[in-house]
Amino acid sequence: MLNKVMLSTESRMRGDMQVRFGGRYGKTYCRKAVRRSVPSLRLGKGGGLATLVNLLYHPNNFQNYLHHLSGIRTSFPSTPKTTREGSETFSNVEVKSLGNSALLRYLGKRSIAQQVASQYCKEVHYRNHDKNYFAVGFPNRSGGYEIRNAYFKGCISPKDISVISKGNKDCHVFEGFIDFLSYVVLHGDCDAIVLNSVINVPKSIDYLNRYDTVYCHLDNDKAGHDATEQIRILCKGNVIDASEEYGEAKDLNEFLCKRMNSQGLVLSCGFKR
Repeated sequence: MLNKVMLSTESRMRGDMQVRFGGRYGKTYCRKAVRRSVPSLRLGKGGGLATLVNLLYHPNNFQNYLHHLSGIRTSFPSTPKTTREGSETFSNVEVKSLGNSALLRYLGKRSIAQQVASQYCKEVHYRNHDKNYFAVGFPNRSGGYEIRNAYFKGCISPKDISVISKGNKDCHVFEGFIDFLSYVVLHGDCDAIVLNSVINVPKSIDYLNRYDTVYCHLDNDKAGHDATEQIRILCKGNVIDASEEYGEAKDLNEFLCKRMNSQGLVLSCGFKR
């Protein structure tokens, strides 16, 4: 879909072609087509935007054209985004007990009960680009917060790992706090390290080496598998890949949501009904 959207944007910028989508990507229309030597978008070949540009423009100018295309400013409807540390500036940060109904509904859709979330999460209000926002906040060991709501995923710096200590001999490692909360819903409280990013694995090792056994509940993708292997190499104790529990699911939260749905359990504002 990205190539189609980019094509529509680029065509409107040139003013010689218009692309519309509707239904199952709908029909394609051209305006002012008489101005072009190419009478139609139907070229009889598959491919994305780069392929089309290569056909419409001389190959010698292809790289220059891509450079031109990369500079086009686009405007799309807002979607959930990830904010990297340092790329956003937050002000007027206020932290309070979790209780906002919209945030509880968001957690409920992720199959996280209010009773569980309230133990570990806060409600964070903040200002960004002259607008006020609020989100579920999960604290890290350095005073920063991972923040989530239905439309935003980011971090109030400093970014760091989160440490949960209950005095157990085993420790569980999670990539994000939603997966940690999912584990608590499924199995109860535990000692845990929430990485808040797989790049934080080295920061966790000193803590993990205090435990007899480390269980890794990381994402079922290459980054997650690589992080598990990195922990296995760096840790002194026994390291177990616990991702088998959620099998074909991409992560522990997806597994929890599917399990709740299969059992006909629905969370409304964080409570079962």
